[in-house]
Formats: sequence, C-alpha cells, structure tokens
Amino acid sequence: MSTRIAFLKGHGTENDFVIVPDPDNAIELSPAAVAALCDRRAGIGGDGVLHVVRSAAHPEARAMAGEAEWFMDYRNSDGSVAEMCGNGVRVFARYLQRAGHVTEGDHAIATRGGVKSVHIAKDGDVTVGMGSARLPEGDVTVCVGERSWPARNVNMGNPHAVAFVSDLGHAGDLYSAPPVSPEGAYPDGVNVEFVVDRGPRHVAMRVHERGSGETRSCGTGACAVAVAAARRDGVDPAVTGTPATYTVDLPGGRLVITERPDGQIEMTGPAVIVAEGEIDAEWLANALR
Repeated sequence: MSTRIAFLKGHGTENDFVIVPDPDNAIELSPAAVAALCDRRAGIGGDGVLHVVRSAAHPEARAMAGEAEWFMDYRNSDGSVAEMCGNGVRVFARYLQRAGHVTEGDHAIATRGGVKSVHIAKDGDVTVGMGSARLPEGDVTVCVGERSWPARNVNMGNPHAVAFVSDLGHAGDLYSAPPVSPEGAYPDGVNVEFVVDRGPRHVAMRVHERGSGETRSCGTGACAVAVAAARRDGVDPAVTGTPATYTVDLPGGRLVITERPDGQIEMTGPAVIVAEGEIDAEWLANALR
C-alpha cells in the first residue's frame, strides 16, 4: 500500500461520505478501516464510505460491467456492507463528474441493489432512478419508550419500517435502533423512519439507519416514506396511471420523490463535494491496531 491514499469528502442533503477512489480495487477496506475513516473525532468523519471501483475489477459487480462502468462499493459507518444508499449514489455521480469520468446527462452506476440510472442536471441536482418499491405483507410495530406505532414495511433494495407520528420528537434520540416487532421481521436489521405531515404531498422525517444511527438524510428512506405516504393517502400510480410526487424534508435538506405508473421511483436532490486530500497510510495502520 502506498504511504498515502486519496480521498474526498462529500454530502447529499448532509448525509456525508468519505469517498475513496480505487478504480482497480487495489485498496483493502476492512470493516475496521471503514469505521476508523468514518470516526468523527479520530478519523475523517462520515455516515459511510463510497469506495469507487470499476465494475469489471470487483467480484460483486463484474456481471454488471456491461451496463455500468463504475461500482459503488458502499459501506456503513460501522464497516458493515449495505445494498444501496440513495444519497450516496448522487454523491458518487458528482464525484465521477468532478473526476472527468462522466459529464452532465444520463449515466448508469452499479450497486449491490442493482444498476441505478442517474441524471446529472445543469442546475447541479442529481436524479437517481431508485427502482421500484416492494411492500411485504405483515404487520410491523415500532417502539420508542412506552410509545408504539404501526409501521409500513417497505423494501427499496434495503428494508424500511415507516411509522407516521404526530411529533418527530417522539422518535427520541435515535442513538440506538428503535425496537421493531415481531422479532425476526428484519433478520438483517432495518432502517426506521418517523414521519409527520407538512402539507398536501409534503412530509418531514427523521431516520435511524441500520449501522449508522440517526443520519441527516437517507435517500432510500425518503423513497420508502413517499411510497408509504402515498398508499396511506390512497394514491397508487399503477392504478391511477398518473405519477405521484412527494416533497420530503429531512434534517439535512429536501428531496423530491416521484413514483411513476410503472412503479419506478426517481429521487432528485443536491450532491456536493466539499474537500479532497490524502489519508496517511501509517495513521490508518495505527488506527487498526
């Protein structure tokens, strides 16, 4: 390993990431290394790591190389692997643009949740095709302290439990994962969203992301919330034949979510690169001892 490793720092509605460009997949990012990089006091700090690898160079993405040149090898801040991160895809696309790999327009990015389409607009916003939502059957309940709420089970390539509440403060501090029942409903953990109404097709949310705790924003969570809100409101684009658009306010900013009659969901929002530099390999090695 070289003595220094290039990195960038970026965010999408304040969901922030350490970006590690590694086209040839030559850098081993162990869970401990990811956790060290994401440490907000002793490391660079972030909700996760965007490991930028050419699809053909990564064993989990080679099958997608014909559709997408680049693979977003995403890791949560605790080092665990995640299927997908909507804000991360937007920031990933912004990095590719900054590095000269892509320009404005339409592109494809490989993720563990499949190949995602992105559109980089002239105004700076990035739109991501998030795929379609699955709505697994079964009742789910979310608890915080003595309060509990029925939750909508929504899968966006990763699992979500969406609870509509009267006050976002009822979500508590979200330092630890809110209990979800029945036990075993989410064997690999779940992202939990708490949602309040702000107006017609306009909601606000807080989220506990599995592996990261409360984050300032969650793209897949915003999509799950929009779908859950639409169904609660009796809106299903597959039935009406008309797209449904919801504005979702998060602590870190605003995302606009559109569900189309074919079930495909698009998420639009900002993506910003704020810094770049070098990770000292000696520091990283010492951090892992």
